[in-house]
Amino acid sequence: MNDSHRLELENIRITLNDAPLVELDTRIGPGEVLTVMGPSGSGKSTLLAFVAGFMAPAFQATGQVRLDGHDITRLPAERRGIGLLFQDPLLFPHLSVAGNLRFGMPRATSNRAGRVEAALGEIGLAGFGDRDPATLSGGQKARVALMRLLLSEPCAVLLDEPFAGLDTHLRHEMRQLVFTRLREAGLPSLLVTHDREDAEDAGGTLIELSA
Repeated sequence: MNDSHRLELENIRITLNDAPLVELDTRIGPGEVLTVMGPSGSGKSTLLAFVAGFMAPAFQATGQVRLDGHDITRLPAERRGIGLLFQDPLLFPHLSVAGNLRFGMPRATSNRAGRVEAALGEIGLAGFGDRDPATLSGGQKARVALMRLLLSEPCAVLLDEPFAGLDTHLRHEMRQLVFTRLREAGLPSLLVTHDREDAEDAGGTLIELSA
């Protein structure tokens, strides 16, 4: 476990037409999950977009996003070192399962084929490398998306309703897998969700936004 990754949200204030949406001042330590809950329109997805670096220009924000002590507030999204996991796995349809896993890996990664095969084995999909993503079940796609994220070696992770598209049994299974792997990797994570069970399984601090 990496014990150096920390995500700090310092005096964040997000407004829309001068009306305050989100006010937050918190720190997320290695392997911790901060859950932000709230109804649609409360600003939780906008907070995620601000941290990730692609907030819509209609919103205004002040404060700092710091990752491992570095201010990344004004860096472009691709240079922030933050991984994202969405409700839709967003697998590339023109790439095989292995191709999807290789896509995000740092260029300097050695033995890429071996890393991919080992990763597939870890998520119960050994031998699936040549498969077309379209042939996978919803749960299998979600596991591939998680492993693609981990292989990209992010320093922090944002989770945008990642379990919402799964049935009840799969949701619990994927929550356990995702939160366990994020803890093992020592990654500070910010989860936005409508589902209180997501927050309970995440096990960290819960912040609730009002409409």
